[in-house]
Amino acid sequence: MLLKRIYDEQLAQASYLVACKEAGVALIVDPLRDTSRYLAAAAEEHVKITDVTETHIHADFVSGARDLARATGARLHLSDMGDDDWRYGGLDGVLNPLRDGSTFSVGSIRIDVVHTPGHTPEHVTFLVTDTAAASVPVGALTGDFIFVGDVGRPDLLEVAAGVSGTKEPAARQLFRSLQKFKALPDYLQLWPGHGAGSACGKALGAMPQSTLGYERLFNWGLAESSEDEFVRNVLEGQPDPPAYFAVMKRINRDGPPPRRLELPRRISARDVAARLADGAPVVDTRPATEFAEKHAASTINIPDSRTILNWAGALLPYDRDIFLIVPDGDQQSVIDDLALIGLDRIGGVYGLRSLADLESAGIEMRATPQVSADGLKQPARNGQVILDVRAPDEWEHGHIPGALHIPLGSLQSRLDEMPRDAEIAVHCQGGGRSVIAASILQKNGFLVSNFTGGFAEWEQSGGD
Repeated sequence: MLLKRIYDEQLAQASYLVACKEAGVALIVDPLRDTSRYLAAAAEEHVKITDVTETHIHADFVSGARDLARATGARLHLSDMGDDDWRYGGLDGVLNPLRDGSTFSVGSIRIDVVHTPGHTPEHVTFLVTDTAAASVPVGALTGDFIFVGDVGRPDLLEVAAGVSGTKEPAARQLFRSLQKFKALPDYLQLWPGHGAGSACGKALGAMPQSTLGYERLFNWGLAESSEDEFVRNVLEGQPDPPAYFAVMKRINRDGPPPRRLELPRRISARDVAARLADGAPVVDTRPATEFAEKHAASTINIPDSRTILNWAGALLPYDRDIFLIVPDGDQQSVIDDLALIGLDRIGGVYGLRSLADLESAGIEMRATPQVSADGLKQPARNGQVILDVRAPDEWEHGHIPGALHIPLGSLQSRLDEMPRDAEIAVHCQGGGRSVIAASILQKNGFLVSNFTGGFAEWEQSGGD
């Protein structure tokens, strides 16, 4: 038996290749949409992908399970444990439905299915037994059920997908799933679906794997014996899920469209000017400092960084063409990243060499003024308004007196709360989100400055 972890840093997400080398066959678990990485992994190990599955209906990326099964002719195994609202659709008879207690084999490797609801109603965990060497499981592919140091959050159906009244019952389901799972042997290896940085939990560890015995001792979710205390703790302090999670849940439930493999067309500076004149969404992916120094008016800045998926998914439309300004040579990586969360409607990409080319096409240039902590301590100057775009839990732990609070993900829908006759000084925790917010406000005609140091600098300066 061979186990290979295929990790995506952007999403802090782990897919797995489980192969029977003797038979030359392999199973892929929780694949992303880019099927090439799994085909390459299988080719490297000289095995054929014959089976594809996933642990649950994902919220944080477009699933590649259906695409990979189509590309390889593999058997597709998906959970049939959800209710009517959260059962896979559009499968046209190609599905091997999985129930609690189901089994299937990949060569000499046996996969036993355990229903582990809580994070989602249909979630399953896969126990892996190498029958050529043993009669008991060596490990478990736990998806978003058990992580290193944490457990899957049970509130996403309510807070992300809008299914009200589900988070407490789901938390109780999760507790009971954990209690049942704890009966398995301590030596069982755990191979989770996410690492540190994922929004699918609140305190995920960075280690790639663990054992049930270790997690029983040091994972708060497995250590808690009171159901009521578990429910309180698991629902408390969860980070706001990215806004695109709701879109992903429905896309993955109903079946994502096949990924568009052709590259978006390269557009000229004059095309950019025309799209801006039409009011189309045009995104500049350069670093925040470069954008703030000089940029095309009416563009918004979503830097090509580890957080691009969070903010692109929250702020860009899924039902309109998007146009990108990307440093020349970086276009493919940005397009591939956006495809992970289903942002396929890229109407065109401008490979930026020099802003002068955009200026020569008649596009107005702007800068984003920067403000220091000392400047922020003079709110009476020109009637300055301080806007805090951090998450609610950050605001609750401390904020600048008199500031207005609107989280970045909600800003576009709450622009009518912004004053039109005063300068708005925008800040976040350390400066990463505020420049995105400032670009949105500038695009919509507000007078804006950006506090690059954020609340962290404000505290270091002594506050007010």
